[in-house]
Amino acid sequence: MLADLTISNLGVIGNATVELSPGLTVLTGETGAGKTMVVTSLHLLAGARADASRVRVGADKAVVEGTFVVDGLEASAREAVREVVDEAGGEADENGEYLASRTVLATGRSKAHLGGRGVPAATLGEFSRELITIHGQNDQLRLLGATEQLAALDRSEDTLPGLREGYSEKFRAWRRLAKDLKRRVESRREMAQEVDRLQFAVDEIAAAQLQPGEDQELVTLIRRLQDVDTLREDATTALGAIDGADAVGGVAEERAAAELLGQALAALNNSEDPQLTSLAEQLSGITSQLSDISAELGSYLSGLPSDPDLLETSLQRQQEIKLLTRKYAPDVDGVLAWAEEAEAKLASMDTSTETLEKLKAEVDAAEKEMIAAAKRLTTARTKAARALEKAVTGELHGLAMPKARLVVSIQPTKYSVTGADEVEFQLAPNDSMEPKPLSKAASGGELSRVMLALEVIMSAGSQGTTMVFDEVDAGVGGRAAVEIGRRLARLAQRNQVLVVTHLPQVAAYANTHLHVAKDVTDTAVTSGVNILSNEERVEELARMLAGLDDTESGRAHAKDLFERAQAEAAGNSSLS
Repeated sequence: MLADLTISNLGVIGNATVELSPGLTVLTGETGAGKTMVVTSLHLLAGARADASRVRVGADKAVVEGTFVVDGLEASAREAVREVVDEAGGEADENGEYLASRTVLATGRSKAHLGGRGVPAATLGEFSRELITIHGQNDQLRLLGATEQLAALDRSEDTLPGLREGYSEKFRAWRRLAKDLKRRVESRREMAQEVDRLQFAVDEIAAAQLQPGEDQELVTLIRRLQDVDTLREDATTALGAIDGADAVGGVAEERAAAELLGQALAALNNSEDPQLTSLAEQLSGITSQLSDISAELGSYLSGLPSDPDLLETSLQRQQEIKLLTRKYAPDVDGVLAWAEEAEAKLASMDTSTETLEKLKAEVDAAEKEMIAAAKRLTTARTKAARALEKAVTGELHGLAMPKARLVVSIQPTKYSVTGADEVEFQLAPNDSMEPKPLSKAASGGELSRVMLALEVIMSAGSQGTTMVFDEVDAGVGGRAAVEIGRRLARLAQRNQVLVVTHLPQVAAYANTHLHVAKDVTDTAVTSGVNILSNEERVEELARMLAGLDDTESGRAHAKDLFERAQAEAAGNSSLS
C-alpha cells in the first residue's frame, strides 16, 4: 500500500504532499488541474521512462517520493519486495516502510532511489511490480495485445503460473538440445577439423607431462647450475672458516672460528665476574647460531647438483616448455588451463555417429516431455478460459452491458516459451452476434469496462496492493457509472484503489476524496492536492453534476447520491 505521496515541480503541481488511506480513494478536479500529474508521478515511482517536458516551467528538476507499506501483502509478494530492496542495498525505515523516489532533471536525466540507495529505474519497476498496478488509457490499449491477453488468462487461475513455468523449463531444455544437435550435424566437417586440431594440441601438451609452476622452477635450477662451481666454492670456504679446512677436505692453515669461539667461551665460563658471565651467555648464543649456520652450509653443499649433464638436460626441458608457451599460453599454468578447456570443448564437439544418435534420442525424449507439458497447460488454460468468460460476462452485465459476453478464444500455434496456445479476447454484443476481437468490437468505454471486469475477477484473491485507475469510466455514465463505482468499492475491500474520475457516481463511493485545484495568476498556474471533508465532498459532487454546485437542488442531489453510496459501501464492507 502507498502510505503517502510527495510531488514537487511536476507539471502544474508545485509542491503537494498527501497521506493516502486504505480502501477506495478518488481524485477529482477540473480539466487541466493536474490530475494526470498524480498518475504520472506513480508511473515514475513504478520505473516508467522519465520525460523532461513534465518538469515544471522554471524549475531545474521534478521530484516524486512515495512511502510503501508491505505488511498487508501476501507472504510471497512481501518476500519478493524485500528481496529486491536487499539486492539493491537498501533498507526499510524505522517503521518497516520503504521510501522510493524519482528525480527528473530538466536536462532530461533522471535518478532513482530505493530504501536510501541509488538504483536504476528498472529496479523501481521490479520493486513496484507486487505493489502497484496502473490502469490508464495506454494500459487499456495494451490489453488489446495477444501477449497481454495470454498473461491475463494465466493470472486468472492459481495453478496456471506453475504449469506455465514447468512447461517453459521443458521447452528450454528441448530447444537447447535441439540446437546442439543441429549445430553438430550442420557443421560436422568443420567440427571434425577443429576436433583434430584440438586433439593434436591436447596430446602434445599431455606428452610433455608438464607440472604446475615447472617453468619458474627451471629458471631457478638453471641459474644455480650455471653458477654451481662458484656457489660450491663460496659455501666450502665459509664452512672451512667456521669448522676448519680439514672438515671439508682442505689443509688447515688457520684455526677455525668455531674452535676460537669455543676457547673464548671456556675462558669466560671459568670467571665469577658478573659482567664476564653475561658476556659468556651472549657468546653461547652466538656459538649456537654458528653451529646452525654450519649445519645449513653442509646441507646446502650436499644439495648442490653434481650431475654434469643436468644443466644440458634442464636447458633442453626449458626449450621444450617454451615451444608450448609460445603456442598456447604465456606460462605452464596457462598451458595446462588451456588444455583443460580444450578437453571440455572436445567433449561438446563429439560428432561421431554414436554421439549424434544418443543426442537425437535425448532430443526426442525432451520433445515428448515438452509436448506433454504443453498439453497439460492447454487443458488448464481451456478450463480457466471458460471460467473467466463466465465471470467477466457476469460483471459486464452489471456494468450496463446486459447482452454482451466475453469469449476467450484459444487456438493452437507453434511451440514457444509461453506454450502452444494463441489467446484472443473477443467481445460479442449479444448472443446472436459473432464475437469479434476487442480491438474491433469494443469502444473506449466498453474497453474500460472489460478491463475493470477483468481486474475485479483476477484480483479477488489479492490483497494489500495499490491499484490505480486513470479515467476507467471514460465514455460511460448513468447506471454504468454507478456499477463501476460499486465494483471499485468492492475491489477496495482488500486492496488500496486510487481512481481518477469525472463521474460523481464513482466518486460518491470513495472512502477518501482527493481534490486537485489550480490557482491561475498572471504569471503562473499552480495546482495543489487536498483531502475533502464530507461537506466539501458534497460540494464537489454537485460541481461534477454538470456544475450544479451553486444550486440548492444540485447540492441536495449530490448529498443524496453521497449518502446512498456511502451507506451501500459500508454495508458491503460489513458483509465482507
